[in-house]
Amino acid sequence: MTPFIAEIVGTFLLMLLGCGVNANVVLQKTYGSGSGWIVITTGWAFAVYTGVVVAGPYSGAHINPAVTIGLAVAGEFPVNDIVPYIIAQFIGAMLAAFSVWLINKDHFNATSDGDIKRAVFCTAPAIPNTFLNLLTEILGTFVLMFAVLYFTDATISSDNTIIGLGSLGALPVALIVWSIGLSLGGLTGYAINPARDLGPRIVHALLPIKNKGSHGWAYSWIPVVGPIVGASIAAGIALLLN
Repeated sequence: MTPFIAEIVGTFLLMLLGCGVNANVVLQKTYGSGSGWIVITTGWAFAVYTGVVVAGPYSGAHINPAVTIGLAVAGEFPVNDIVPYIIAQFIGAMLAAFSVWLINKDHFNATSDGDIKRAVFCTAPAIPNTFLNLLTEILGTFVLMFAVLYFTDATISSDNTIIGLGSLGALPVALIVWSIGLSLGGLTGYAINPARDLGPRIVHALLPIKNKGSHGWAYSWIPVVGPIVGASIAAGIALLLN
């Protein structure tokens, strides 16, 4: 399990379960059809947890190009490793998107709305507004990156009292993503991850999905640029505060 493979596997698990919960909720004739936003945000949080649990010991479980770039800006990740990590993340995301389509093929056929089908793969704004949509993605990723940079291990004092909860494995990341989804996600679908959005969007464009409608290319740059900007700002502010 090299870091490159770990990022592929971790991102694959993230996206298999993340796009999977999207499909379960929005496609017709699944048992979870119509179950709503709480199910989606919870599914994505647990998806992050799963990806981080597996990839964490081997690659640090970035599973997100914005996190990789943010850590590099903060001086906590080698610049030369940015491109291999991002390539691995896109491979994992695209393989997962294909897998979700394959196992849900009958349900895609049972769903007529092309926008709903696209929603399994990638995000779209609830109300299109370029500036506000971009700002939402910037702020959502800022919260994620800023919190990640302040993760610490639990510290034991001289009298064996634990000082601070610390970073208990993958759980803090999952809770942060859950919080972002619940509080900010209803505006843009909270991509907060370029590979999470662009990789499956490309797969959506390539797959033979009946009546799949638009790929949403006019919006597609926002879930890429916004997270990178948000993570970079978070890293810069963390450097200043430290």
